[in-house]
Amino acid sequence: MNRIAHFEIHADDPERAAKFYKEVFGWDIQKWEGGSMEYWMVMTAPKESAEPGINGGLMRRMGAAPADGAPVSAYVCTVQVENIDAVMAAIENAGGKLALPKFAIPGMAWQAYYKDTEGNIFGIHQPDTQAK
Repeated sequence: MNRIAHFEIHADDPERAAKFYKEVFGWDIQKWEGGSMEYWMVMTAPKESAEPGINGGLMRRMGAAPADGAPVSAYVCTVQVENIDAVMAAIENAGGKLALPKFAIPGMAWQAYYKDTEGNIFGIHQPDTQAK
C-alpha cells in the first residue's frame, strides 16, 4: 500500500509548463480555484480510466530552478509512450531540451530523458522487447 499516488511539477511559469505538458502528452491541466495557493490539477488520463498511472499537480516553484549539469535532487517521473521518436519530436517542438539521448534497455524498452520548459528532468519510456 506504499505506492506513489500523486506527483507535483514545480515551475517558474506554471502557465508555460501547463502548455508544454498539454501539447506533448495531451494531459488535462486545470487551475484549481479552491485553495489559498496557486495550483493546477494534472489529469494524465480521464477520471474513469482503468489505465495504470497517477495524476498530479503543477505549482509555482518556491526557489531557484535546477542548474544545468547539476545532479537530479528529486524524483524523476517517467511517462510510458507508444512511439518514443514521435514524442521526442513533440517535446522538442514544445520547447523541451534533451537531457540524455534515447538508449536501449536491452530486451525491455527504449528510454530517453528531457528537460521541460522549467528545467525539470523527466523520462519517456517505450516498451520494446526487441530493443538492443
